[in-house]
Amino acid sequence: MNFENIKLGVAPINWTNDDMPELGGENTFEQCISEMALAGFTGCEVGNKFPRDTNVLKKALELRGLQICNQWNSYELTTKTFAENRENFTTLLDFLETMGAKVIGGGETGNSCQGQMNVPVFEGKGMLKTKEEWDSFTFGLNELGKIARDRGMKLAFHHHMGTCIQTIEETDRLLNETDPENVFLNYDCGHFHFAGEDPAVALQKYIGRTAHIHLKDVRPSILQRVHDEKLSFLTAVKNGVFTVPGDPEGCIDFPSLFAIIKESDYHGWIVLEAEQDPAKANPLEYAMIARKFFKGLTGI
Repeated sequence: MNFENIKLGVAPINWTNDDMPELGGENTFEQCISEMALAGFTGCEVGNKFPRDTNVLKKALELRGLQICNQWNSYELTTKTFAENRENFTTLLDFLETMGAKVIGGGETGNSCQGQMNVPVFEGKGMLKTKEEWDSFTFGLNELGKIARDRGMKLAFHHHMGTCIQTIEETDRLLNETDPENVFLNYDCGHFHFAGEDPAVALQKYIGRTAHIHLKDVRPSILQRVHDEKLSFLTAVKNGVFTVPGDPEGCIDFPSLFAIIKESDYHGWIVLEAEQDPAKANPLEYAMIARKFFKGLTGI
């Protein structure tokens, strides 16, 4: 195949950061979606400044030729009851279904250090330490995935730095212990590289189980500082560990990733999600860099 079944989207976290609202606090919702459209994207994920009134949101997006493709869901299967998780999950499903999305994303935040400013990301990551903990976690995720599937949507779980699902080994176990019809992957090359994995190896391995793709790059000099200075995930982001595909400061081999996607039967969205400090990296400028880079590799 070529890329005729691929749509290109962008995440609002490049403009306003959900975990650190001070980053991009000055950027309005209208500026965010207008610049997404100006940069040439046709879809986006949902950010903290997006209106929750679906009629208001639909009108704002339609004026700019955008559609919602996904939203992060904070699973807390390690720390809250399944009933609590199900309630939050179905509430978000209702919203996404109304907005026409086919994917619900997110990762396990219950025992994660990803949102803690002073906890080193590598030393403080979430863990599933026993078989019982793994069984409880994968059972809950599988049940939520079944709810999504019954509504014509896909649960695309996001492996993420600081969480219990960070490495290829952990991702393998997650996917092996859940139903492939209920639980899919939200692949993210930046998080796999950050975790010390080869993004191309991971994508080749998981492309058949992938329902959503995030593409970002990593600045190796900042990643080295994360190791040397035992930085937290949020501190790493503030210092610029991530950047967009097409930035010469990055290090990920994107032609190899696009070659894997091209040879697969992947249908869905590829989303630029390279959270940076907007005061240091102008969101529109960097979105346009990535959009031009994507077009050069895919023709779309």
